[in-house]
Amino acid sequence: MTRVYNFSAGPAALPLEVLQQAQAEMLDWRGTGCSVMEVSHRGKEFEACNAEAEQDLRDLLNIPPHYKVLFLQGGASMQWSQILFNLCRDNAHGDFILTGEWTQRAVAEAKRLLPLWGGSVNIVASSEDKNFSYIPPESSWKRREDAAFMHICTNETIQGLEYGFVPQALGNVPLVADMSSHILSRPVDVSRYGLIYAGAQKNIGPAGVTIVIVREDLLGKARSDCPRMFDYQLMADNHSLLNTPPTFGIYLAGLVFQWLKRQGGLAVMEQRNIEKARLLYDYLDQSSFYYSPVNRADRSRMNVPFRIHDESLNEAFLKQSAAAGLVALKGHKAVGGMRASIYNAMPLAGVQALIAFMKEFEQSHG
Repeated sequence: MTRVYNFSAGPAALPLEVLQQAQAEMLDWRGTGCSVMEVSHRGKEFEACNAEAEQDLRDLLNIPPHYKVLFLQGGASMQWSQILFNLCRDNAHGDFILTGEWTQRAVAEAKRLLPLWGGSVNIVASSEDKNFSYIPPESSWKRREDAAFMHICTNETIQGLEYGFVPQALGNVPLVADMSSHILSRPVDVSRYGLIYAGAQKNIGPAGVTIVIVREDLLGKARSDCPRMFDYQLMADNHSLLNTPPTFGIYLAGLVFQWLKRQGGLAVMEQRNIEKARLLYDYLDQSSFYYSPVNRADRSRMNVPFRIHDESLNEAFLKQSAAAGLVALKGHKAVGGMRASIYNAMPLAGVQALIAFMKEFEQSHG
């Protein structure tokens, strides 16, 4: 069997050990004689699986007891509207920091819904003036004390921006964070946030599961026109089992959580991720052939966009890198260039192999 180094931004690489365990359990899960995909989500076996996955996630992130953990569906994209329905019953004013493609899309949804409810969208700060190549300094932000929430994306997958700080609280305005592309890559002080959400398909598991971590005092405040399946309180009351959940996705996420624990937890993963990112950025910074378009202080450890000064070489680079077993390096269509996503499952050897190829390509075409 030949495995490539998969630099996809998502769905992304999963730990080989996890895939092998899932393969071994595919036909007979926990002695049931069935696949986990075939058992009832109402049965005691899957209820235990669901509870174990939640507890392992709580352990990894040290989630305080007054926060609920939900395993939902619809991706992070559904949260752009689901958050509004749950947090904007009495106050439909939302604050947003605009740092890239994903916050742009969250803002677009808010601009569609909040005015219908008598509210408004406030862009607290934006880095659009420099093609989203930096995080606006907190000292420049224009926040509102009467906002229902403030929304940030702590790691912009496409632009390769990552927050190196947690915004300061302003009054009682809860901080809402999209952490889809770097959750579980480092420790997080969950207590600094009112709500955290993340699609699973980058650092958690296969596409189909969305994690929501929400402070209890934000529950039970859904709008009267909130769809039943959007209501966080209902989902929390039913332990994410209000309807048939993505059972295989939750099971596989649980295996990833267990794998992370065996690695030593998130502090260990952070050090590995720092090492991988530093190695790649150091090479880019010393090269006159490649370059990083992102402000150094705001560079993502997970998603590393890079470019060749001679853009006409892009197709050759992508074709030859794929032939060398380094796949999914094409940058997002919104920005072009190349991008290496080096999530938890990407070993240091994969980054070293990429740099070795980049050196060879530079020598051949420089």
